[in-house]
Amino acid sequence: MSRWIEHWEPEKPEFWESTGKRIARKNLALSIFAENLGFSVWVLMSIVVVSLGSVGFKFSVGQQFWLLIVPNLVGSLLRVPYTFAVPKFGGRLWTTISASLLLIPTGMLAYAVTTPGTSYGFFLLTSALTGLGGGNFSSSMANISFFYPEGKKGLALGLNAAGGNLGVAVTQLIVPIVISIGTGIHLAYAALIWMPFIVLATVLAWFFMDSLTQAKPDGQSYKKALSNRHTWVMSFLYIGTFGSFIGYSFAFPSLIKISFVDYKSWVSLAFLGALIGSIARPAGGWLADRIGGAKVTLATFVGLGIGTIGVMVSVDAKSFPLFFASFILLFILAGVGNGSTYRMIPAIFKTQVDDDKSAKRQAAAVVGIAGAIGAAGGVLVNLVFKFSLEGSKTLTPALTAILVFYALCLATTWWFYLRRNVFATRPSLAYAGV
Repeated sequence: MSRWIEHWEPEKPEFWESTGKRIARKNLALSIFAENLGFSVWVLMSIVVVSLGSVGFKFSVGQQFWLLIVPNLVGSLLRVPYTFAVPKFGGRLWTTISASLLLIPTGMLAYAVTTPGTSYGFFLLTSALTGLGGGNFSSSMANISFFYPEGKKGLALGLNAAGGNLGVAVTQLIVPIVISIGTGIHLAYAALIWMPFIVLATVLAWFFMDSLTQAKPDGQSYKKALSNRHTWVMSFLYIGTFGSFIGYSFAFPSLIKISFVDYKSWVSLAFLGALIGSIARPAGGWLADRIGGAKVTLATFVGLGIGTIGVMVSVDAKSFPLFFASFILLFILAGVGNGSTYRMIPAIFKTQVDDDKSAKRQAAAVVGIAGAIGAAGGVLVNLVFKFSLEGSKTLTPALTAILVFYALCLATTWWFYLRRNVFATRPSLAYAGV
């Protein structure tokens, strides 16, 4: 059964209104559904780890954090090949494949938590395979970008990204409720609940999504993007924004339980961070459109520094309300920063590349590269938490390191995009929304 579309001209108003808009919206809706499930499975261990001790699996703090770090690492590494999968296989087939693959880690997790004596190695492998869900973001974004005209891509990609990110909040809201149904803790439900939806997403993708023949791989744009210093500057900044969002999403429930034992029941409210951060992402893009992406990003890193100091003070003062409020602030600002940094990329490359078509292709390539590197930032966040808690038994060293990193991000944003000399040598930056 083939659903390849040969003729696709979204830039022509008559084509878009008569045919393109309906098909694009259908594919966007199904893409968001599949990507949301990908994020839901990707962060599944963030809730499961908190309850492993309750069902007889006594892992050390270090072992628990590796169960959070590994899916983050695998998910970030998969983002690069997943980006190229859409041109290779077509959006319809690849969405079908990538959605169906989520049945593997969910099935393994259901087995692991219901089998007494399951080895830590098996849990680690299961955790790694939940990282399959992390790669879905790049393929989903790449696929949808081909369906929409340039003037409508921003909103479509923003909805796609926010819809996917919300999967984190969905997992952290639903799983604590589901595993508590009945008497005791039923961790198998944490995995089983997603399986019908994964099957549904797979079926819907196969029967109703489309593939575009014009979605061809553009390796030349990737080569050019890799040689441009702004690719690496923006990837570094995206570590500070998306890396913070996904890193904190994985760690937040465990940090509540470890740092404030008397408030461990509040783990069920950890979803609020990811929820608000996801909603804030489109707001960051909206603000960047109006006052400039670099200005919003700079303000974001100032705020992230303030939020980090708030967490440090709360840990020393043993104030859970300040701890929770400070983390909510961190999630909001990370979400805003996600939107503003992504908005900066096309604006920057518009000033760097004379040919408009090439600029758009290179910007698209940078989005994929930065997305992968930014997701890897979540690994760094959880590593510093792990070593800090193992070494000093406190979060202070980790938070200090994160605070220094935000200061570096702030300085980098100012140096490359807000210094007066930048505009003197490249005046067009001032008018490109950077």
